[in-house]
Amino acid sequence: MTAPQVVRYGDLVPCKTAFIDAHTPGSDQKENFTIIGGGVSESPDQHVHIRDTPGFNIGAAGQPPKCRNSLHSHRTAEVFFVLSGRWRFFWGRWGNAGDVVLEEGDIFNIPTGIFRGFENIGTDYGMIMAILGGDDAGGGVIWAPQVIEDARAHGLVLSEAGKLYDTKQGQSLPEGVAPMPLLTEEQLSTYPEPSPMQVIGGHVRRYWDMVALARSGDPVTVIGETGIMRDKPGFEVTFLTRANAPAAPETRDHATVLMPVRGHWRLDWDGGTTALAPGDTALVPPGQSHSITPAMSGEAALYRVIGTDDPAGATWRG
Repeated sequence: MTAPQVVRYGDLVPCKTAFIDAHTPGSDQKENFTIIGGGVSESPDQHVHIRDTPGFNIGAAGQPPKCRNSLHSHRTAEVFFVLSGRWRFFWGRWGNAGDVVLEEGDIFNIPTGIFRGFENIGTDYGMIMAILGGDDAGGGVIWAPQVIEDARAHGLVLSEAGKLYDTKQGQSLPEGVAPMPLLTEEQLSTYPEPSPMQVIGGHVRRYWDMVALARSGDPVTVIGETGIMRDKPGFEVTFLTRANAPAAPETRDHATVLMPVRGHWRLDWDGGTTALAPGDTALVPPGQSHSITPAMSGEAALYRVIGTDDPAGATWRG
């Protein structure tokens, strides 16, 4: 049986040229991390830590204060939880349809099919962890037209196949390769502009509210068919604390990813054991018996992502 694979926070390798806004002022200091799966990077420089794709991708974004990620959309789920810092998420064609501020441990299941961006509004370097639906993370990123135009003005051109070319380094689109076309006004009209009430009420959950729910002793299903955010994006997210961590070993037919938010956790499996800290990511293969328990006294919280048989398509509501 294959042992779990662990990527340590301290071993994460960033890419500073992952996306089209890598030269755009205000976005040029961000770092992107592809932890599990191929991710959605547009740069060949992106380091992939674990290439297995268990039906979803795990990534992260690290940014200094006042750095933002430009407006984009995905065809499948994009779920973020805040590992550190204070973050503002905004959405809409121009980013002014609504916004919400998330603190450490908060989670945001962003509706598919809307333009979204985010920025670090804290005072220190911050990081958010991302879960992206599908083995290919939905086939890449769809950028708002102004993002592509701004990038071109600062030397980055995106091909129609989603590959970046840096004119500042003497690169240009190869002969016969067209640039990424801008979305037309007709296409842009199909992107919803939901209100803050619609988005925050159905798609955001606060850390301390989930801590309170965990006191019942049962795992808190955050995202899933029966979750507090009802959705079927190809994976299920549960929230564990010292109060509701399962005592007995578990075995699943799908891959399990463990992502601590606070405290230290002990991961045991047949033939091994290891400790996990906030920012670490562990991939447990299907069929591997394992248990996860808080390793020390004090506060402990962890997000657990489990693959499902649901197709990684657009957001579902029931």
